[in-house]
Amino acid sequence: MFIEPKRGKISEAKSGWVELICGSMFSGKTEELIRRLNRAIIARQKVEIFKPAIDTRYDESDIVSHNQNAIRSTPVNSAAEILLYAGDCDVVGIDEAQFLDDGVVDAVNKLAAAGKRVIIAGLDMDSTGKPFGPMPALMAIAEYVTKVHAICVICGDIAHYSYRKVLSDNQVMLGEKESYEARCRKCFHLPKP
Repeated sequence: MFIEPKRGKISEAKSGWVELICGSMFSGKTEELIRRLNRAIIARQKVEIFKPAIDTRYDESDIVSHNQNAIRSTPVNSAAEILLYAGDCDVVGIDEAQFLDDGVVDAVNKLAAAGKRVIIAGLDMDSTGKPFGPMPALMAIAEYVTKVHAICVICGDIAHYSYRKVLSDNQVMLGEKESYEARCRKCFHLPKP
């Protein structure tokens, strides 16, 4: 479990930092993001939360986990909007970062340099097992990276792949359990029926 580092109050820190939560679908990324953001709220820190406007699976604006835990957020169409809306907050939360443009890396660096704690969640790989969007670059600049795992629906082992059950060549295809399942490496590479 991630425990926040003892770095003093955010406003007293000389610079902020970046925390990245990654893994497959159904691994608890959004749950962990919401947990960390709620702890910041309890600590009376000013928190701003963002998600890509494209992600309307559970709610138009709120971030909602598969377990139906939710936290308010602001939908954005580009990473540049995050810089505009972050204002004087202490903590910035970003969900589904794989759907954002590559400008998110620069935006996150600017936010951290301005003394903000930036907590990001997103898929590290797409449904073909390849790195997804800006996630590899975000992993590289993050001070803290947490990789969470799901459970393989085929064999019960640790899963870190998002297996797409429906035919589509699009890298981005929103869906839930009807379209995706978590699989381990071995079961992900089983021949397709």
